[in-house]
Amino acid sequence: MNVLIWHVHGSWTTAFVQGRHTYVLPVVDGRGPDGRGRARTWDWPSGAVERTPEQLATTDIDVVVVQRPEDEMLARAWLGGRVPGRDIPMVWLEHNAPQGRIDEMRHPAADRTDCVVVHVTHTNALLWDCGATPVRVIEHGIVDPGERWSGEVERAGVVVNEPVRRNRVVGADLLPRFAAEVGIDLFGMGTAALAERLPGARAADVPQAQMHTELARRRVYLHPFRWTSLGLSLLEAMHLGMPIVALATTEVPMAVPPGAGVVTNDLAEAAAAVRTFVDDPEAAALAGKQARRAALGRYGLGRFLDDWDRLLGELTDRRLT
Repeated sequence: MNVLIWHVHGSWTTAFVQGRHTYVLPVVDGRGPDGRGRARTWDWPSGAVERTPEQLATTDIDVVVVQRPEDEMLARAWLGGRVPGRDIPMVWLEHNAPQGRIDEMRHPAADRTDCVVVHVTHTNALLWDCGATPVRVIEHGIVDPGERWSGEVERAGVVVNEPVRRNRVVGADLLPRFAAEVGIDLFGMGTAALAERLPGARAADVPQAQMHTELARRRVYLHPFRWTSLGLSLLEAMHLGMPIVALATTEVPMAVPPGAGVVTNDLAEAAAAVRTFVDDPEAAALAGKQARRAALGRYGLGRFLDDWDRLLGELTDRRLT
């Protein structure tokens, strides 16, 4: 089938377009947020195709997947009069954990009968108020980067984008506590500004294609995020075979089982665990193997694509309950 989806979250979309469908990606001049088209830093399959707004007016579409209110408005404008939810089945894909007071976490698609909301974690489904709108959970899937961990660099790796701006959400303010124990290498966009002000830290400025290899050279993966849906970088590190130290927030306790690392909200315990893994490569290797086994079992690409095929089939058969 032809699935219309915007390129919003690159890592998630990289997994999604590995399926057996045709994935139609809007592309606009300048490749801005309303139409980035195909990824430029990942090698996506040929089934991921670009279409301009003008081309979309006459393109056959079987399902529309929206991830922002803007996506739905653009679909109404670009699909030649076809209305998502009325003329074409629609999925509202929600990547994020809600922000604010628990009684005010109402989803933008709440109480609608013309779509289904798909959450990427059970924590998100628990926290968002979707009212009477049908809700499904389809957990993340990862394109397996392979078991690459060597741990030869006796430092902790952290993957985070824009840590200065996002600060407490991503746990940037906690990093000095960990940097007092071990050296920290920061991967991601905008990390240089943080590394400059954090003794013991450095920004690992490497191209996307090299990041997995370089990250896997670090002895341990540190995930200090306070409030995120479930960082795909964490699941990628587990696939790489890295031992994990993470805060026990949102979906992390479900993703990282005992033996794969240390999951705790006790910062002293977490800092000690980072130091232990750096000092004990054998313990790090053992935990990393457990992490990879758990990630392949729960977040493997095959399960992810099967779950989506099942839902897309129900939508196009008009059998959604």
